[in-house]
Amino acid sequence: MNIKDVVESVAECAGITKPQARRSIDCYHDAIQRALARGEKVTLVGFGTFLVRERKARQGVNPQTLARISIPAKDVPKFKPGRSLREAVE
Repeated sequence: MNIKDVVESVAECAGITKPQARRSIDCYHDAIQRALARGEKVTLVGFGTFLVRERKARQGVNPQTLARISIPAKDVPKFKPGRSLREAVE
């Protein structure tokens, strides 16, 4: 399923046009991105939780040269599925 399929499904389910559905989905994504950029946790009960975790600095190896490289720490987005989503997938 891609974004086009999601837009069609949302438009049909909500009884709105495809452009309206696309705009709604875009706003939904933007709201989650803004919250995560501020370091906030986004919880959608039953679906899951989006949060930001720090990935620690580590040593790596360049596969082409086999030289050791230092990979810096950084914040990465994570998703933890909720119980309803896990059960629906099982």
